[in-house]
Amino acid sequence: MSAPTIGHVDNSILINSDLDLVWDVTNDVENWPELFTEYASAEIIDRQGATVRFRLAMHPDENGKVWSWVSERTPDPVKRRVVARRVEPGPFEFMNIEWIYTTEPGGTRMRWIQDFRMRPDAPVDTAAMTDRINANTAIQMDIIRKKIEQLAGDNA
Repeated sequence: MSAPTIGHVDNSILINSDLDLVWDVTNDVENWPELFTEYASAEIIDRQGATVRFRLAMHPDENGKVWSWVSERTPDPVKRRVVARRVEPGPFEFMNIEWIYTTEPGGTRMRWIQDFRMRPDAPVDTAAMTDRINANTAIQMDIIRKKIEQLAGDNA
């Protein structure tokens, strides 16, 4: 039997704002429930140097279940990159995310690269989760773009 497929998604969006504002807003984990529409809460568990460990909880799903997990992320403000992973992977065997920020004409490009594999007993397989993550990432990135661009306009 071959090893299960690894899910890989690579999405980005251009935000009409300077890199510092995009970096600061998207790395303020405590305020993620205000930034992402899918998160009901973000609780900081621990900080070790630049690494932050936190629990995210989603809004209840259609069956009333609240999904939550612990992740950690380590930002590198010099390279404008963040490496993150789920510590409690839940239905995932693993979930690793890299956030990359670059300056381009017209603003800041924010890119999320996610690699993961679903557990055999997860409610969806890796291929289905890849589709879900791609669809939801586009929605969340656009919401984040609008909120940061609004904030940039308010600060101008």
